[in-house]
Amino acid sequence: MGLETELMTPKDASELWGISARRVQILCAKGQVKGAVRIGRTWIIPKGTPKPIDGRTKAAKPRR
Repeated sequence: MGLETELMTPKDASELWGISARRVQILCAKGQVKGAVRIGRTWIIPKGTPKPIDGRTKAAKPRR
């Protein structure tokens, strides 16, 4: 297996998760994407990484 098959870019993740590439980059920068590593100016994300919970929605916030 080559390295390309094990990793994906924020653009690939955005298409898979149904969110924008910029949102994926923000989630990576906040440390919410498990295993994401920044190389130069781009993020590298392991394939198979689950979509993190979007904390901006009501459903993601804890109930009191």
